[in-house]
Amino acid sequence: MKEMLYLEIPTPEIADVRTWLHRHFVPEFGEKSLTPDGFRLTFPIISTGKAGELSIFTWWLQRTTYLKVFQVGEVPKSARKAILAQLQQQLRQQFPHHYPEPPGIDLAQQSIFAALADQYPLTVKYFQKIPNGEYDLKRVYWWEKRWREGVRQPQQPHQVVLTDLTPTSERPGYDLIYIGGALGVIHAAVMARLGYRVLLLERLPFGRMNREWNISRSELQSLIDLRLFSRAEIDSFVAREYKDGFHKFFDANNPSVAQAPVLHTPTVLNVALDTGKLLQLCGEKLRQAGGKIWDETEFTQVRINPQIVSVEATHLPTQNQRVATGRLLVDAMGTASPIAWQLNGDRTFNSVCPTVGAVIERGFEPEVWDADYGDVLNSHGDISRGRQLIWELFPGADQELTVYLFHYHQVNPENPGSLLEMYEDFFTILPEYRRCDLDKLVWRKATFGYIPGHFSMHGGDRRVAWDRLITIGDAASLQSPLVFTGFGSLVRNLSRLTDLLDTALKHDLLKARSLNQIRAYQSNVAVTWLFSKGMMVPIGRYLPPAKINSILNTFFGILAEESTEIADTFIKDRVGWWTFTRLALKAARINPQLLIWILDFVTPGEVIRWVLSYLNFTVFALISWLFAWLPGFARWLQPWLEPRFPGVWLWLLSRSYAVTDGMGKPQPFNHRRLSPKVVPEG
Repeated sequence: MKEMLYLEIPTPEIADVRTWLHRHFVPEFGEKSLTPDGFRLTFPIISTGKAGELSIFTWWLQRTTYLKVFQVGEVPKSARKAILAQLQQQLRQQFPHHYPEPPGIDLAQQSIFAALADQYPLTVKYFQKIPNGEYDLKRVYWWEKRWREGVRQPQQPHQVVLTDLTPTSERPGYDLIYIGGALGVIHAAVMARLGYRVLLLERLPFGRMNREWNISRSELQSLIDLRLFSRAEIDSFVAREYKDGFHKFFDANNPSVAQAPVLHTPTVLNVALDTGKLLQLCGEKLRQAGGKIWDETEFTQVRINPQIVSVEATHLPTQNQRVATGRLLVDAMGTASPIAWQLNGDRTFNSVCPTVGAVIERGFEPEVWDADYGDVLNSHGDISRGRQLIWELFPGADQELTVYLFHYHQVNPENPGSLLEMYEDFFTILPEYRRCDLDKLVWRKATFGYIPGHFSMHGGDRRVAWDRLITIGDAASLQSPLVFTGFGSLVRNLSRLTDLLDTALKHDLLKARSLNQIRAYQSNVAVTWLFSKGMMVPIGRYLPPAKINSILNTFFGILAEESTEIADTFIKDRVGWWTFTRLALKAARINPQLLIWILDFVTPGEVIRWVLSYLNFTVFALISWLFAWLPGFARWLQPWLEPRFPGVWLWLLSRSYAVTDGMGKPQPFNHRRLSPKVVPEG
């Protein structure tokens, strides 16, 4: 018996597929006999007196239908080729890709549950069991609508940044105004404790967020270096620290060269944080340093004057208008940011991870999962309705498990990516991934969002700033290409961003040309973008179902053969040029088909961009080696250069970070570099 064809049919309606196969598919050759899962075609061979056979059967997994064709015995080659081509062509015509749109909703006329029940029945059922589920499902719907609008109108985004050239003598009420209270409050608290007057605007009640955060102990060190937290305070919001994390992709249908053992990464995302406690503690630090928080306040627009920024917002409970003035606006609104879309138009993001999940308080049987271990990246099936679905599972406090389902996705107006579709997948296939009875699970919180990515060929090909305005976090597309952790990326680069921003504020270097130097670009992250690209199914394409898993298993199988330290640095965006090049050459040697697999769905233009990015990485690696002395020289020169030529000093400082942090080799941090206006420890 030999496998002849393997197809993913992008529909959850397997009964419709089987009915069509039984009633409507008329093969050009062979004698058709029906089976419960498909049909058989027999081909009598007169010369031998034996009959060959093609067996066609279907099965259902991940809310998707799959089909395979096996050959038993001898079948005429021309007949087999014609049948397979006919079957594939007609299936594609009958069951094309379908990208559902969320329904229009008038919440004045019906509840969110009633509005979505017909199209997303399981999502409605289980959100009704989640605390604050109605509020959160409205948020899911809002996020999806906002994301779709941005993707479909990138050239004409809503104009929320206005320029006002009228001279003013008004003194700004704040030095810094942050919009976005998740990643934003961490940075805001750091800057407030340096003595800056800070205001934070947050659309939600402060302390609520749609995701949980995982990180490693070493990465949390920057929060201690910046004197935001003591080690004891960090311990207070660590919910759990697990022993090991696993990476494993489904390989039952892969060729042997693309089957791999489990990759162990004991220090990647192994610390689960109590995000509510972390945010509340940041809020306390911010207020103790004189900062203010306006929560349940939605940003409307900002007017940029040569002297100040004027931020307009709406207090949602009362619908009262609020206005605040500052020296600088910091956009930390993430993918929902209209500022990011206005800054960059259709170059705002190149990719996105639609991500859904939940924090589950209890309900899994004890043998299902050991809470001392995490599932960092896992797939339990092949391509599903044009997406390679990937799971994450992280233990939390007590019996809690945080489970995510996501996929790497092109930013495409035809199919922007749907959180609602993903949630219906999540509640349908969670028992396939980890044995459970959904009705016995105790749900604590929904987790969801769009996590963006941007492919940068060099450090200046994306705007992160305007005059008196700068973006950070997901709004600046600061993320990791492999695990897409915007929180981890921000924390890893927090010292760098703080030092540069502190320098710009001290010397009033708040024009776009100066602020655009304050970015966390890494040339080693840019070159690993190809890995996330290799996880995306192009919109409208039909790839061999096992293609993405085969690519992932090749790379992660190689990492599994390396030391734990190599895998750790690779996934944490610390990989150097030589290690990256050696691993890439090793992958090509072990699996020569790998490049052919990738070129099957990566465009020539994208390959050229990646080659240029790799050459840029190579040049930067050489520059980093040649100018290893630059950071020390810059600090030696600082006392003379900074007061006389502050603009030159900011430029030199940003270049100093580019040859260190920009290559994944962070500079040792010294808090004395920062502004002397430090708020004493409290």
